[in-house]
Amino acid sequence: MASRLAGAPPADIPVSESSDDDDDTCLNTECVTMMPQKKYYRQRAHVNPLSIQNLLPPVSPSCVQWNEFFPQIGKGCVEFLDVGCGYGGLLISLATLFPDKYILGIEIRIKVMDYVKDRITSLRQSNPDKCMNISVLRTNAMKYLPNYFNKGQLKKLFFLYPDPHFKKSKHKWRIISPSLLAEYAYILQTDGILYTATDVLEVNEWMKKHISEHPLFTPLSCEEISNDPCISLLTSSTEEAAKVTRNGGQHYIACFKRIDDVYVQD
Repeated sequence: MASRLAGAPPADIPVSESSDDDDDTCLNTECVTMMPQKKYYRQRAHVNPLSIQNLLPPVSPSCVQWNEFFPQIGKGCVEFLDVGCGYGGLLISLATLFPDKYILGIEIRIKVMDYVKDRITSLRQSNPDKCMNISVLRTNAMKYLPNYFNKGQLKKLFFLYPDPHFKKSKHKWRIISPSLLAEYAYILQTDGILYTATDVLEVNEWMKKHISEHPLFTPLSCEEISNDPCISLLTSSTEEAAKVTRNGGQHYIACFKRIDDVYVQD
């Protein structure tokens, strides 16, 4: 995975030690690690995903050079995907929880993606052989996921605190929609899990409604939820989740399982 300079922010910008806001659980506490500072990577929180035109996706998944993102991937493949990964909090937590899985975050905002890339590079340098299973790339999940992932490739798909796009005229920008769910079902394997979390009740109801109505998804049972180690991370690992908790907000989660595509003949 390329970076401007090992773990460094843009040129002439100072760095500081890791702060409490960057919960880098891969970090060896005995090492002093110079981490990128978020304030030098700030960008508008809201973007129009339909207006981004300067992205060049691969022609097909076979064209992706995954070793550029995961030096040790070999013949392995990405199995977990965090869509709209923000500043990378979930990626860092998953890296420790699932050290044998390759986990990718995608982010459309270039400065935020740069921060996550430099954050991961810093962690890898201070902790050799750790955090080698996570990476990030910039792309548009509303357009290009089938360009990166084969049918049934993913085991887990995360949509945490997505942009709510409150105005009715902008609901077409929401990351959960009937047409997009068809693509998510395509890249998820049978029994793969789709996770959602938000602090907006209306958005939670929107996501649950559309996912529940899709024929290839069914809600997780209470037992499945209680046995899933990822559930606790949905409301604790990301920067947005921490902000909601600090402000006394409410977390709403919904989780669904990809089911078999049954073809019924007349």
